[in-house]
Amino acid sequence: MKIALVHDHFFEFGGAERVMLALKELFPAADVYTAAYNNDILKQHVSNIHEWNIKTSWAAHIPFFNKLYSPLRFLTPWIWESFNLSGYDLIISSSGWFMSKGVITKPPTKHICYIHHQPKYLYYYETSLEWQKYKLIKIYGHFINHFLRMWDYISSQRPDYFIANSDETKRRVKKFYRRDAYVIYPPVNIPLKVNLDVGLLKKRTYFITLSRLVKTKNIDLLIKSSEKLNIKFKIIGKGRDENYLRKIARENVEFLGQVSDEEFEDLYKNAKAFLFAAKDEEFGIAPIEAMGYGVPVIAYKSGGLKETVRDGINGYLFSDLTLDSISEKINDIISLSEKEYSKMCENAHLESQRYSMGSFRNKINEIIEMAV
Repeated sequence: MKIALVHDHFFEFGGAERVMLALKELFPAADVYTAAYNNDILKQHVSNIHEWNIKTSWAAHIPFFNKLYSPLRFLTPWIWESFNLSGYDLIISSSGWFMSKGVITKPPTKHICYIHHQPKYLYYYETSLEWQKYKLIKIYGHFINHFLRMWDYISSQRPDYFIANSDETKRRVKKFYRRDAYVIYPPVNIPLKVNLDVGLLKKRTYFITLSRLVKTKNIDLLIKSSEKLNIKFKIIGKGRDENYLRKIARENVEFLGQVSDEEFEDLYKNAKAFLFAAKDEEFGIAPIEAMGYGVPVIAYKSGGLKETVRDGINGYLFSDLTLDSISEKINDIISLSEKEYSKMCENAHLESQRYSMGSFRNKINEIIEMAV
């Protein structure tokens, strides 16, 4: 069976790109289609990138497209409809912000779309984009988005099957596209075994988060909460808000930037809890990674986190994006007895096993067998 994988773009490497990498591991002979990519970023995360057969769109030849793809999003329909995908038995699109589900296929080719999220800027969800600050750009954005919203719906009718990354995304697929979707959680890199000896758990002294440092992640609230409670807080990640966040942070906060796999593992093993305050997150891979090391998660009760964090079992959910609400849950975990905390760590690790590569592979293959 001849398979093609289609992904929005490779200008960053986050959760959606990890799913694409997992799909490529499942189908190593598959060609990869994308709007454009940054080779340096791919090299950092894909050791065998030289073996990939990547086919880019005409938009990849636009100067500085990697910087301009947001204001040039009106080109999206022409980008995806320009690909010739005849000759393939199966297309699997990995669709999100840039709507790669819009590729056109013809019978007998089957198209399965793995959807990470709808373009949030089209449906009035909060985003990290800052175009609404400027009057003329705001007018342009609303004008373009009106037509893109119509095309987004039209293109949503093209895939034969939808796979959503969470029940929350499935609900949005039904709401905005009037389509049904299967749910297959993304695969998460997690250890099969972790040492949760009580003696080691006692040494966990700091709280941690991993995130892009942008407005929608609400890192500023986490920083202020850690200051209020005088707890050590380590932040992994980079982003456009880093300078602002550094200015408001006190000595109890440490910015780590990007870290190696070895550092990542050590940081998680010794963390008391993982803090997560993003709003309307469809799934959230980073909290699951933390659970993989037996680290409980304290998260905002929103989006896909309501599916993965069970309040009082493998972490805590706070109901409001306020200092008091976040601080209350941090205090709850600090106040646990050794036995209670140990049990919560065990539950966190147990929850993470639901998101293994093996589970992802089996469920993807089930959908493919049904489709073709």
